[in-house]
Parts: sequence; structure tokens; C-alpha cells
Amino acid sequence: LQIKVNDAGIIEDARFKTYGCGSAIASSSLLTEWVKGKTLDQASEIKNSDIAEELALPPVKIHCSVLAEDAIKAAISDYHSKQKQQESGDTDREEVA
Repeated sequence: LQIKVNDAGIIEDARFKTYGCGSAIASSSLLTEWVKGKTLDQASEIKNSDIAEELALPPVKIHCSVLAEDAIKAAISDYHSKQKQQESGDTDREEVA
């Protein structure tokens, strides 16, 4: 899952790539629609149970919604990590200059 976040911390776009079953694809697709226009904090509050309920997933497919929840949490974590690296990189450059 990839997210594009603007300077205000709002998710402008989200995309996914999966080679899973139809339920996994539907879960990821729904998640990308839900997170657009949300803050990172709002997006991180989305739970797999919300996805499973919206898609009426059967119990044997609940793990597909878990994958979608894990994906948004990982994307947000990755975004925060990259922001910290950029901030520390900017500081280093200022000190060198």
C-alpha cells in the first residue's frame, strides 16, 4: 500500500498492489477509498472489523481485512520514518553548510 500525503498531513491518494484472492483485493480497494481525505491519525483508526463488516466477509476471509489494516499501519509507519530521516538529513546538511 502506498499513500501520498500533503503538507497538511492529509492523505491525498492511496494505491495498492496485491496478488491475493478477491476478498483481499476488495479489502485493499475499500481501504484506499476510505483513507483518501483523512489525516494519518484518522486512517490509523480504521480497523479490520470495519472493513469486514462493510464487505460482509465470511469468517474464513477475515484475514483479508487484517492484511488491509496491517498495510495502512505499515504505510503510515513508513511515512513517519521517512519524515524523520528527511528532518535529520536536513539538519545534517545545515550543520555541514
